[in-house]
Amino acid sequence: MLIIPAIDLKDGHCVRLKQGLMEDATVFSEDPGAMATSWLERGARRLHLVDLNGAFAGKPVNEGAIKAIVDAVGGEIPIQLGGGIRDLETIERYLDDGISYVIIGTAAVKNPGFLHEACDAFPGHIIVGLDAKDGKVAVDGWSKLTGHDVIDLARRFEDYGVEAVVYTDIGRDGMLTGVNIEATVALAQGLKIPVIASGGITNLEDVKRLCAVEDEGIMGAITGRAIYEGTLDFAAAQALADELNG
Repeated sequence: MLIIPAIDLKDGHCVRLKQGLMEDATVFSEDPGAMATSWLERGARRLHLVDLNGAFAGKPVNEGAIKAIVDAVGGEIPIQLGGGIRDLETIERYLDDGISYVIIGTAAVKNPGFLHEACDAFPGHIIVGLDAKDGKVAVDGWSKLTGHDVIDLARRFEDYGVEAVVYTDIGRDGMLTGVNIEATVALAQGLKIPVIASGGITNLEDVKRLCAVEDEGIMGAITGRAIYEGTLDFAAAQALADELNG
């Protein structure tokens, strides 16, 4: 089980939002490259980046901060990136710059043909991000709920050839209220590709609960606010995951 530190980027800074609200941002660092290095030194084996401004603007915004992170990590571990990815040219540029996986979220739901094209053009590098509340998918930085059932949509995208699904329970993200294990397992059981859990991880108990269901198809868990505010020690979390599922 990979424990994956999240670095959310807003205006060039590392921040965390509560429930996706841009006006409710806490700045944790003004040096994204140094933040990435610190997680690498603590044993991270993958990083999760989100261009928050890009997600709302529908185009890349924090490219300078992203480049600083890629340069700092130096190809030692994979980096997955989402936020504002709407065309094949952007994907190609990010992959050329050293990003390992791009995460397509809103664009996948609104324009499935684009996701299909991306999977064909860049096989093995496309992850779909599905944000859901009460089993229904949300788009546009979580501001709009759709009528799409998350499992049905994920199965369709699986057929396109996506590498994995990042599943976020938006009712819990950034709230430190625990992982929605039941919903995450239900999604993983419905797919052949792996699921990466996101949203709500608070402490080592959440890590234990996720590790207990890893065999259902959950390859990793993204954590943000908990590791920045200190309710979860990242190095201890990864060590625990390795011990339980080693």
